[in-house]
Amino acid sequence: MSKHVIITGTSRGIGFELVKQFSEKGYQVLALSRNAKPILDLKLLNVTAFPFDLSKKADFHKVETFVKNEWGHVDILINNAGALLNKPFSETTLEDFEFVYKTNVFGVAEMTRVILPFMKTQSHVLTISSMGGVQGSMKFPGLAAYSSSKGAVITLTELWAEEYKETGICFNVLALGAVQTEMLEEAFPGFEVPMTPKSMANYIFDFSTTGQKYYNGKLLQVSNSTP
Repeated sequence: MSKHVIITGTSRGIGFELVKQFSEKGYQVLALSRNAKPILDLKLLNVTAFPFDLSKKADFHKVETFVKNEWGHVDILINNAGALLNKPFSETTLEDFEFVYKTNVFGVAEMTRVILPFMKTQSHVLTISSMGGVQGSMKFPGLAAYSSSKGAVITLTELWAEEYKETGICFNVLALGAVQTEMLEEAFPGFEVPMTPKSMANYIFDFSTTGQKYYNGKLLQVSNSTP
């Protein structure tokens, strides 16, 4: 039986690299992003892509219908999409917080809720968080909305693992350090780090396909910087 993976935030960066890796390994991939063109342009036979917005209720129905009609089951869900806002807290409005949380928390929760009925024992829900969301980690000014939202999905993951422990479905979260993505460049122009999207995607691919054998409800910090 073919293996099925859903990846959000696939138009660029880590998500884009993950789609290519899963495709090369023979997985059936559903690549979801507001901009589907970069993936569609790859013309990969085992990859389906259509425009999807984590903040739009109707888009979740599209995903649910696709999985029900085309696949029937999902082996791996990678909640990778994220919105990053760098703004002084004094200027961060209620609307700014709503925008970030709609994607990073509410969208992740709804995607997971919609897909869980299609998952079985040893399926893996992997959510991508940030070192900024880890309690006690180094914090950066300007990231109040972003980092707090990334902290929320760490707690969500722990809660899911407890609530679904009888099902054998596993839930884990990776808190990534800085990766040289377009999103990082937009939020912090000129800031450069050695970690590339491709090398981080290698790690995430390996963990998403094997991590559920060893971990459930766990946060792993994926960062080579100190602290």
